[in-house]
Amino acid sequence: MAQRKYLIEVEKAKEAKDGKPSIGPVYRSLFAKDGFPPPVPGLESCWDVFRMSVEKYPNNPMLGRREIVNGKAGKYVWQTYKQVYDVVIKVGNSIRSCGVEPGAKCGIYGSNSAEWIMSMEACNAHGLYCVPLYDTLGASAVEFIICHSEISIAFVEEKKISELLKTFPNSTQHLKTIVSLGKVAPQEQEEIEKFGLAVYSWDEFVKLGENKQYELPVKTKEDICTIMYTSGTTGDPKGVLISNDSIVTLIAGVRSLLESVKETNDAIAKYAMGIPNFGGDWDGLQQKVSTGGFLKKTLFNVAYSHKFSSMKKGHAHHEASPICDKIVFKKVRQGLGGKVRLILSGAAPLSNHVEAFLRVVSCAHVLQGYGLTETCAGTFVSLPNEMSMLGTVGPPVPNVDVCLESVPEMGYDALSSTPRGEICIRGKTLFAGYYKREDLTEEVLIDGWFHTGDIGEWQPDGSMKIIDRKKNIFKLSQGEYVAVENLENIYSLVSDIDSIWVYGNSFESFLVAVANPNQQALEHWAQEHGISGDFKSLCENPNAKEYMLGELTKIGKEKKLKGFELIKAIHLDPEPFDMERDLITPTYKKKRPQLLKYYQNVIDNMYKSAPVPKK
Repeated sequence: MAQRKYLIEVEKAKEAKDGKPSIGPVYRSLFAKDGFPPPVPGLESCWDVFRMSVEKYPNNPMLGRREIVNGKAGKYVWQTYKQVYDVVIKVGNSIRSCGVEPGAKCGIYGSNSAEWIMSMEACNAHGLYCVPLYDTLGASAVEFIICHSEISIAFVEEKKISELLKTFPNSTQHLKTIVSLGKVAPQEQEEIEKFGLAVYSWDEFVKLGENKQYELPVKTKEDICTIMYTSGTTGDPKGVLISNDSIVTLIAGVRSLLESVKETNDAIAKYAMGIPNFGGDWDGLQQKVSTGGFLKKTLFNVAYSHKFSSMKKGHAHHEASPICDKIVFKKVRQGLGGKVRLILSGAAPLSNHVEAFLRVVSCAHVLQGYGLTETCAGTFVSLPNEMSMLGTVGPPVPNVDVCLESVPEMGYDALSSTPRGEICIRGKTLFAGYYKREDLTEEVLIDGWFHTGDIGEWQPDGSMKIIDRKKNIFKLSQGEYVAVENLENIYSLVSDIDSIWVYGNSFESFLVAVANPNQQALEHWAQEHGISGDFKSLCENPNAKEYMLGELTKIGKEKKLKGFELIKAIHLDPEPFDMERDLITPTYKKKRPQLLKYYQNVIDNMYKSAPVPKK
């Protein structure tokens, strides 16, 4: 197999044997050709990351919050590393004074805040397992996580206390102390104390530890730092055990990568949840362009085409067209603050046209990454100024080994000239197992390799393209297998559609779909065709459905899909698939069983009314 540009081969491929599928060569990043980067000296734990930063930069600003002036957000007020450290030490002493010992579980429930970070660092200082509580995992998930992980103390955002109370009395079996990240309303305090729990406001809790001193326990690399519960598309959340070693290894790898591509000390705008944020910003930007008048629109389009073409020829984004940047794209850059040099998108894929658009107009590196909670997040990331990596997640970071394992039942061969298969990852960034679920751990962690369940395809330059999901395969009534996620990736290329769920089963001979159309695109189409009505009524319009079906069929034929892979009926939902209806996970993966349950009547009607295709 030909060597790939940004990879080096460290182990040969293995043919199928004894019922086991074939495995492609094992690769690692070109930036790790001399071995994986060593950890930073003295960095043994998450606590060391913070402690060493305080020692090095005591007076640098660390945590800031915006002042609210007359109901509006004002300037940032900052606390230095040393100021934060002093509070963290007090909070740690307060935790210990409540009888909480190293190794206990501490929950943190709420949105990002300075107090959230300080609570976490106090856990790191005293060797407690930090357990984030995400209400985005679903209404019952908070109760499940508290009970499953046996949380004894919880830090809770003030407005989340009422939600926490809904988990009583089940959660009170282990939960003994509640600390508000703000104040505590008298009625909530009364309710909590009724169940025999201690409750404190943030200020009260900080004072609790002022005159107490507890020795910090020794932390090792092998110690668990956090239990990060991750939502699967089915079943209860799984508690992913992340060790100190995983995190310090990741830090060493990221540092090495940034140095290798000469992008250290960057301001990074991180869209951790991908699609909604980027999608909304991009739509708004597109709308401003399209309504800016003929001259402005023409100027923008000419500038965009010129710069995009220049970047595709290999010019770095800042050299591709400085004049266009100065005259046309300057406002976009200023809208991002003016200093952002690198934008990293992860968790959910950006569509190609959005990624390309942002690479050109943001005047910053726009990179896609891929990883899982089980791999301590970032495992692949695309590289700056490599336009060939558009639509991929780039090569692996320089601290893991990666291979593809063939999936014969889906037709994916890791040994073919275009290698495809299940992505498997090996390295110190891997998780230590699922908490209290050795059975699930053994399913995915085999001989040191974590099986991601994602199907990838190596590109000639050494980047990885995610093309499918291993479990998302079903058979139609005529016996044909359908890899549904691969189809959704293809149909998502239709720019008039924001999201699509494709469905089929073994009792039917064809596929149907539910899609969230792009509002601006659908309204534009309606205007051109003299069709009136609001967005909701347009989604119900038979002509609109026929139009969308035509666009999907067009892209399907262009990508040479087989007849049974083409969609024969579609339902347009104006409401995006969301977590409120339990249709997607917090990382925007589709919950297929829940989608089927929610849209069952719609599906039944589509199958009844759609013309049965010829076999």
